[in-house]
Amino acid sequence: MDTLSYKTISVNRETATKEWVVVDATDQVLGRLGSKVAKLLRGKYKPNFTPHVDCGDNVIIINAEKIVLTGNKMTDRIYYRYTGYPGGQREDTPATILAKKNGAEKLVRRVVKGMLPKNRLGAKLLDNLYIYEGAEHPHEAQSPKAIDINQYK
Repeated sequence: MDTLSYKTISVNRETATKEWVVVDATDQVLGRLGSKVAKLLRGKYKPNFTPHVDCGDNVIIINAEKIVLTGNKMTDRIYYRYTGYPGGQREDTPATILAKKNGAEKLVRRVVKGMLPKNRLGAKLLDNLYIYEGAEHPHEAQSPKAIDINQYK
């Protein structure tokens, strides 16, 4: 038998096939959208997934202001941050984040960031995410492919 057929193929930066995809966030639940986008960024839907390499797609999210939170999460969920000073613990709800400038973009980015690895690879993967509150985006030159996020698990 040919023993080379049993070798695991590991993808590196040069052999990774990265694509540009557009995801429409209209009427999508925030957490479910975030987890699917995080999997797209990591490349977990690809057959040649390699855990330590950026082999995921570049994801463009449009209509981010039309996301939905189920139940009372809009006012009851609390996101904490710390300024670095004594007594500097701050808390925000999704409603207060959305009320600020570029709030939907910040909220979706925060949710997706929490679902990525907490290391240098996760920070690099987050650079492949582009979020826009409207339906327009400036990435037409990359000829992104529009996908239906509901077909992914």
